[in-house]
Amino acid sequence: MARVIHVFRQPDRFVAGTVGEPGDRTFYLQAAEDGRLVSVVLEKTQLTVLADRIGSLLEEVQRRFGAEVPDSPPDDLVDTEPLTVPVEEEFRVGTMGLGWDADSTAVVVELLAATEDEVDEAVVLDDTEEGPDAVRVFLTPPAARAFAVRADRVVNAGRKPCPLCEEPLDPSGHVCPRQNGYRRTEDS
Repeated sequence: MARVIHVFRQPDRFVAGTVGEPGDRTFYLQAAEDGRLVSVVLEKTQLTVLADRIGSLLEEVQRRFGAEVPDSPPDDLVDTEPLTVPVEEEFRVGTMGLGWDADSTAVVVELLAATEDEVDEAVVLDDTEEGPDAVRVFLTPPAARAFAVRADRVVNAGRKPCPLCEEPLDPSGHVCPRQNGYRRTEDS
């Protein structure tokens, strides 16, 4: 079957969000444009890396190309709304690509479906017929900054970290390696 690439050149919305309770959350990215909506699942660590790399890419683009990149997103681009429901998973993200399109002065985010086979790097940010399904989103620098800020908020909205080992605390606590195996709770 031919590869499906969902392209969002001027998305109305590109956000990270979760479904579920802290400690048992599923992380999603949603892209919407002109009534089309695509949701993909990814790991918390993937979202953290994506937000960090977008920040690094924006700094590099500003340094190299002199592009106008805001230090913080404009208030009107900060999306605090929940994910659009129903949240229907298109695929689970395996490989991510990130680039700069100088022609459209946009950050390009590509999310490829997880596969059993190793993904050839040539498939990322390319329109080849063979390869995993993908979502490709073009973001202006301010929109990319807004996405990264929201992604950081989503990641950090989970369980509080243990003040000793920084592992997430469950409401019932956790066995803290810094306490010689004694159970630590949010209160202690």
